[in-house]
Amino acid sequence: MASAAWVYIVFWIAISCTMILFNKAVLDQMKFPYPMFLTTWHMVLATFLTQLMSKTTNMLPGVKEKKVTNETIIYQILPVAFIFAISLVLSNKAYIYLSVSYIQMLKAFTPVAVLIFSYVSGIEKSSYIELYIVTVICVGVALTSVGETYFSWIGFVFQSLGILAESSRLVLTNVLMKNLKLDPLSSLYYIAPMCALFIGTACLYFESSSLPYDRMLTSTFLITMAVNGAVAFTLNVAVVLLISNTSALVLTLAGILKDILLVVLSILVFGSPVTPLQYAGYGVALLGLNLHKEYKKNPERITHLVTYLVSCGIINSKS
Repeated sequence: MASAAWVYIVFWIAISCTMILFNKAVLDQMKFPYPMFLTTWHMVLATFLTQLMSKTTNMLPGVKEKKVTNETIIYQILPVAFIFAISLVLSNKAYIYLSVSYIQMLKAFTPVAVLIFSYVSGIEKSSYIELYIVTVICVGVALTSVGETYFSWIGFVFQSLGILAESSRLVLTNVLMKNLKLDPLSSLYYIAPMCALFIGTACLYFESSSLPYDRMLTSTFLITMAVNGAVAFTLNVAVVLLISNTSALVLTLAGILKDILLVVLSILVFGSPVTPLQYAGYGVALLGLNLHKEYKKNPERITHLVTYLVSCGIINSKS
């Protein structure tokens, strides 16, 4: 059972890393700076394949059980799809201006943003311990920014807005999946068509006039897009397999391992420079992320530890 879990973990990490590096290569290295076109293609393919899977497999139970009504689509799924579309475009746009390693470091702030949105929406209750932990993560992310050799304000703004959009989407999706008890692929079944419509409309307005149509009709480009789309959809399947065969905790730990691996791969594949200050900052951010994870598992133990550290050992709270 444990060996089988490792197969799903390794598969998800491999596909996730491949997807991010592939998108970076297409948008930046291949000089195709059109993230709206790329994400529209991903969502169109996801729409087609989830429709096909709903009719030929049992991997979309939420669709087969017909849990979603027209009212649910309009008032609950549509807002999630709109925010997801914004998140996809902004996050992919950032790859044109920033290195993969730095983007992964910035993404360490995502749990902080999720926490803030959860507090605002009333899903989570705040505590001073989590405030301390959030501060640690923020300091780490700030250090990575200060240490970035090729810093771009445009890329930083795109990625920061993308993180905010992604965080709000995660909170809304969490509520949606709890209320409707939808599995990830069933959620994608309903969200992908709307995302394709939103991003496709934006693509027509902002990118269609400058797209290199002659180049897009070449066999090399078509094959690249086919493989890229297949990897994007396989990533969604990998998430489903990982969640259904392990746990949310394993997904969190695998995510941290994936981020570290991506920083290393970015250095090896793209030659992205990483300064000692960035290593230190990312280490601090990862420490904060692990503290927050442990706090969710054992709040009393982490409260005792953080209180002891913050007070320099003066306060020795009893559990």
